[in-house]
Amino acid sequence: MIDELVAVLERENVEWELYWEIGRGSSFRIERESLERSQRKFYSGIGLRIGYKGREGFSYITGINHDRKTLEDFVNKTVKLARVSEVPSRGFPEPGRPADVKDLYDRRIEEMPFEDAHSLAVGFAKTMGELKGEAILSGSLSFGVSRYGVVNSNGVELEGRSTGMGVSVYAVLGRGTGSYYQTYRSLQPLDELEKGIHEALNDAELSARARPIGSHSGEVLLEPEAFQAILSIFLENLFGDSVYFRRSRFSSLGREVGGECLTILDDATLPGGSGSYPFDGEGVPGQRTVLVENGVLRSFLLDFTYASFLGMESTGNAVRDFRTKPHIGTSNLVVEPGKESLGGFDGVVVKEVFGEHTANPVSGDFSLTIGLGYVVKNGEVKPFRDNMLSGNVFGLLKSVEAVGREQRRRGSFVSPRVLAEARVV
Repeated sequence: MIDELVAVLERENVEWELYWEIGRGSSFRIERESLERSQRKFYSGIGLRIGYKGREGFSYITGINHDRKTLEDFVNKTVKLARVSEVPSRGFPEPGRPADVKDLYDRRIEEMPFEDAHSLAVGFAKTMGELKGEAILSGSLSFGVSRYGVVNSNGVELEGRSTGMGVSVYAVLGRGTGSYYQTYRSLQPLDELEKGIHEALNDAELSARARPIGSHSGEVLLEPEAFQAILSIFLENLFGDSVYFRRSRFSSLGREVGGECLTILDDATLPGGSGSYPFDGEGVPGQRTVLVENGVLRSFLLDFTYASFLGMESTGNAVRDFRTKPHIGTSNLVVEPGKESLGGFDGVVVKEVFGEHTANPVSGDFSLTIGLGYVVKNGEVKPFRDNMLSGNVFGLLKSVEAVGREQRRRGSFVSPRVLAEARVV
């Protein structure tokens, strides 16, 4: 059908791009250690962008089995939208060689019968019941497989496939809570999933004992979960559309934005990475982009359109599904390991914060609720929560004085512990 749709488009005097997807997903919801909901969803469709005299039109169609008349109507509708559009078009990318990214597909997930996935979820729920102690556990398992492709009028013609698996656990122990999530590209055994149960239970036990502490200003050790929330505020300033529309703190590269020990990458080529891909939603090859190197800003995150507006090259960061136009996003965000152990740190440690969506990314000011932290003194751990972590993201990143050696992954975020200056109030 894609070939037939291309034939229809080639009769039109326009630039065009097709993005198509075919996939399915299975999800299982666990409440109080019992499997409460199981479902399987199928999806497919095509997104079409038309460029006409410097303007862009977009529409999509669900399904991949349509007759010629439906395809012609689909094209005509999108061409009409482009003719009346006020959205500028910069054309579409030229062909490039996609990145060779390993371990994005596991045949076992694609070929796994729904009954086998259901059995794994039942086993996961049973394991929760065996390990819960006095806690109440909930969670989920999910599996997905997708085929997708990009074709455009400049000769781009690419196809890829991927699989995924996700797990989450939520623990309640008295007034304490703990949570865990992880994503994978390959099928994982119950032994791996048990790690999430233990981590959620451990955090719930700490949270149940936690109380607010007095104010602290100075060194704070940020666990990867907390540092991810803070980095999300900073990253909004690196999106190409934010730079172009002057919603960003930055208009040029080369500025000092962090401590000398801080290096941050966006890496779509990470083998088995949850955010990895051989090419982005416009067909631009996935790549490893150094955003911050030894504290210096080296690159923005760009798709083809805003790279063109800014006179730069796309970094392959156009993300989408068939129902949406491409928009700028991250692939795998990686904080490079440092030289410090940070394992025997004595002082204030913050593991979990929330509320980063309320921060002002341009001013950088934030005040985040601490979901879980702990004070370590002479090996003794005193948990705390419900304080606020306050400061300015630009000042905090410049104050980073040490980065740990051991990285930890949560989904598509990979980071060690980070030692910086902040306030706990």
